[in-house]
Amino acid sequence: MVSKMQKVLIIQSRPEDETSDDEFRAFLTYGGLSPYEVERVRGESAGIPDIVLDDYSAIIIGGGPFNITDPEQEKSDAQKRFERQVCTLIERMVAEDKPCLGACYAMGPVVQQCGGVASTKFQEDVEAKEITLTDDGQRDPLFGELPETFRAIVGHHEACEVPPPGAAVLASSDTCPVQALRLGNNVYVTQFHPELDEAGIRTRLEAYAQHGYGFTEETKDELINTLLRHDIAAPRILMRRFIRRYHRTH
Repeated sequence: MVSKMQKVLIIQSRPEDETSDDEFRAFLTYGGLSPYEVERVRGESAGIPDIVLDDYSAIIIGGGPFNITDPEQEKSDAQKRFERQVCTLIERMVAEDKPCLGACYAMGPVVQQCGGVASTKFQEDVEAKEITLTDDGQRDPLFGELPETFRAIVGHHEACEVPPPGAAVLASSDTCPVQALRLGNNVYVTQFHPELDEAGIRTRLEAYAQHGYGFTEETKDELINTLLRHDIAAPRILMRRFIRRYHRTH
């Protein structure tokens, strides 16, 4: 039974206040969480404090502009610090099979820290991508609630090239073979964004037009309209399922 005192820890790495706040809003909204049920860490600015895993029912790791495969000489001190801290935390979570849901950025450090290979081979521009569940995904207690094929927003410079030993690949697409995986029974990471909605799409594209995701300031509005023509509600089922499974046991 989960202690009433346990919270969900949300770790973020977006340096822009607006995009960070909107991501946080989406995690609360689609997880069905109140602000009193969570602890928020802005790791890109404050770093990740010493975490006692037993203090939390589950952990969510958000996305952001960092890439673990960036050349070391191009990484800022804040990025290097965050990577060291998040990789240490991932190692502990996997060892204890602590419930975790990582989105987009988290794929790189999870894969690399656990013995797989992250690279830029399967990067994707921003798109409402068709994602297909694998056999493992269809049998998974979280992912099995999703349609076998669904649309989700992607946009990333790096991805999993070789899954870690023992990882279960849960979802795939034609341009990125590992769209989601699970380590152990409880550590999940998605390459796509399970939290994005219309407000989030608009906020992200406003912020990242110059970050090399396949669109510019001039083409941003056209891309937003294209994305919003697709039904991207299905991935958000994961947020609610994850919280119900690990944070609320009734």
